[in-house]
Amino acid sequence: MLTATYTLVALSVEQVNIRKQVQALQKLLHSAFAHQNALAAGQVGAACEMVKRLYDNCHWRKVDMFLVPAIRKVSAAADRLLLDLEELGRVATDAVGVLVVRFGVAALDTYAVVAQFCAALEAFCSATLKRLEREEQELFPVARAVISGEAWFSIANQMLLHDAYEQDRKPARQPVAPARRARDAAPARADESGARQPASQWASQFATPLAH
Repeated sequence: MLTATYTLVALSVEQVNIRKQVQALQKLLHSAFAHQNALAAGQVGAACEMVKRLYDNCHWRKVDMFLVPAIRKVSAAADRLLLDLEELGRVATDAVGVLVVRFGVAALDTYAVVAQFCAALEAFCSATLKRLEREEQELFPVARAVISGEAWFSIANQMLLHDAYEQDRKPARQPVAPARRARDAAPARADESGARQPASQWASQFATPLAH
């Protein structure tokens, strides 16, 4: 099971990197944005760009591209958990939609509007961090239990091919559309070689805004 161990370690490293980025955004939210009466357009735009970049990074994680399909293929043991993880992803998607459509790069000039902006940022951060936590604490143990040694070898090989492909294609990268990602058919992720398939473009309509 050394291949399983090494693969899960590699996936954990990816999780840690995403977590650090989300926590940095959350820290910025609490230290610079919360309880303000106004925010400049530059502050809003920078935060929205950070969120879109994080969303894109989360979308292309190896957990979603390789580990989850392998689990689905061999066992229904994680079906309930996977539904919960998809719901957390939908919450994050909705928050991105609110940030991009409602706020964009405009200045915010009232306490109430700033509070709505901060609520959307917090919703994205909280849902993403919770999803990462549950994947590590619940999904990884299921994967270790149900995926065979041969399948782990296949996953590891796909990850290596994907990394090689990513290295070759830098710096080009297309943004991922958050619109209706959780409700509609999931966009294609990667083929057997690890190459990315086209994702949806940024859409003009997004999920229902957060209640406030």
